[in-house]
Amino acid sequence: MLFRQLFDRESCTYTYLLADEATKEAVLIDPVREHVDRDLTLLTELGLTLRYTFETHVHADHVTGSGLLRQKLGSQSVLSARGGAPCVDVAAEDGQQLRFGRHLVSCLATPGHTDGCMSFHVPDLGAVFTGDAMLIRGCGRTDFQQGDASTLYASIHGKIFSLPDSTKVYPGHDYNGRTVSTVGEERAHNPRLGGGRSVEEFSKIMGELKLAPPAKIAEAVPANQRCGLPLEVPRLEPSVGWSVVRSREGIPEVNTSWVADRRGSFRLIDVREAGEYHGAEGHIDGAELVPLKTLAGPAGQWDRAQPIVTICRSGGRSGSGAALLESMGFQYVASMAGGMMLWNDEGRPVQVDAVPAAD
Repeated sequence: MLFRQLFDRESCTYTYLLADEATKEAVLIDPVREHVDRDLTLLTELGLTLRYTFETHVHADHVTGSGLLRQKLGSQSVLSARGGAPCVDVAAEDGQQLRFGRHLVSCLATPGHTDGCMSFHVPDLGAVFTGDAMLIRGCGRTDFQQGDASTLYASIHGKIFSLPDSTKVYPGHDYNGRTVSTVGEERAHNPRLGGGRSVEEFSKIMGELKLAPPAKIAEAVPANQRCGLPLEVPRLEPSVGWSVVRSREGIPEVNTSWVADRRGSFRLIDVREAGEYHGAEGHIDGAELVPLKTLAGPAGQWDRAQPIVTICRSGGRSGSGAALLESMGFQYVASMAGGMMLWNDEGRPVQVDAVPAAD
């Protein structure tokens, strides 16, 4: 089997090329949009036909190249059925097997970093591609995108650590120059998941990380829910009075004055967490609390033609929410630029829930 490990320096993302040397059928795992030309050149030079692109999850730190590769080569994109990207060709289930040439790829659901994380086991290579679920001497964070420490612990111990010790582990990232490990090494030496650590110990470690959000999350998550393809902006009727502008990242935005002047003519969705919504910063009267990490679920039942404005603390999460809603087919959606911080700075009215008196 032909095998290449490729790298994106900006996000420290690994992309993997695998091919059957007899049939010349190939797959790419976690392609990066900025390196599509590199990957196309390599496929051409090696005389390969790209059959599938596999995504280990909906990434928050880079944009996938799967959509562009599909447009150029006719390949099929593969992602977990719980990945939240309706654009994919194959919504894979746990245990599903896909073939390229004479070789099989087994899909292993490994949620916990995100709900839709999937690792890919290639027995003929003696390798498993773990994405962000398990890294070399580490693992993916569990504090956003439906992350859950106990779920990730069960995924790694039940799916990855159950493979033979000699199975090579190829992660989605590495920030210290490491390229490969093995299941046996990680079971013994992974400081978060290995060495006999309990789920309680692991959950405590993950709860104390306090990591900053990924720099490209507002752009990357909604873009990856579209398979990395540009957003098709809906045509807006002049009668709606929808004064939307686009940020540099393509996020539709309205300003605080527009929101204040037109309240009641659109649905107001606050995508912060409950503690923020009910906290000292307050919330706008009439705003519905729907945290960003849960937004896709209830939004699936909403009227796609109803105007919606999303709100968060400063505009980042609401931008992601607006882009997500657009990707789901909502015709009139925008993020309130500046968020509740700017709204409060301007002295606009808010509702602040009463704090219970101390005993």
